[in-house]
Amino acid sequence: MSFTLNSTAKLNNGIQIPRLGLGVYQVPSGKSTVKAVKYALKIGYKHIDTAMIYGNESDVGKALKDSDVKREDIFITTKVWNSDQGYDSTLEAFESSLKRLGLSYVDLYLIHWPIQGKTNETWKALIKLLRNGKVNAIGVSNYSINDLRETIQSSDVVPAINQVEFHPFLYQKDLLLFCKSNSIHPEAYSPLTRGKRLDDPSIVRIAMAYEKTPAQILVRWSLQHDLVVIPKSNHEERILENSQVFDFHINQKDMDILDSLDENLRTVFLD
Repeated sequence: MSFTLNSTAKLNNGIQIPRLGLGVYQVPSGKSTVKAVKYALKIGYKHIDTAMIYGNESDVGKALKDSDVKREDIFITTKVWNSDQGYDSTLEAFESSLKRLGLSYVDLYLIHWPIQGKTNETWKALIKLLRNGKVNAIGVSNYSINDLRETIQSSDVVPAINQVEFHPFLYQKDLLLFCKSNSIHPEAYSPLTRGKRLDDPSIVRIAMAYEKTPAQILVRWSLQHDLVVIPKSNHEERILENSQVFDFHINQKDMDILDSLDENLRTVFLD
């Protein structure tokens, strides 16, 4: 697959999502988030992923306002948090997110986690937002195959995205295949294992062979599995590094080695 920083993937409703984005999970609110997002946009990122629970939606909004990039050229994702789930409360939570972001619409709105007894009503609220033109696409996050089946069976709208933790050490192959077979595009968060496996000998050896960093190998691995990928950083040098993954291709032998590293390593849990 040949990609550039401007490459997009087509979602099941025809919307194009940039394949590489900047995640701002655990990026401190205030100047840190504003600076990181402004820098990412400056060097060519077009996709920013935030959430209500991150506490930095307003900072993302400020960076967008201060940026020279046109709003229509930027893809913004945010998410409804667990305590706001339910039909009416989701609609209210969305309007609050929209106000904090300072936007008139969001490109992608996600259910952050599946919550038993609430997600069906939450999904109905997302469908309403979609049909009212408040969002361009809707999806879910942290959904298992069973969670996805329940949503698909209960609605005539299939999620456009399932955003999950995904990297060679958590190679969710069955979930990946299920998503693709149901026209749900998988999106990888924590693709760098939150730094926990960047020193793995196989990763280091492959990185040296391609004259790349371990982080760049992990981002490229996700791209070559046809995922949208949103590495997180608030350091400019790493934001730049994570974007410099389009001038090489991991061969199949090395992809197979990376695929074999799965150890069901999860670095993010529902608190």
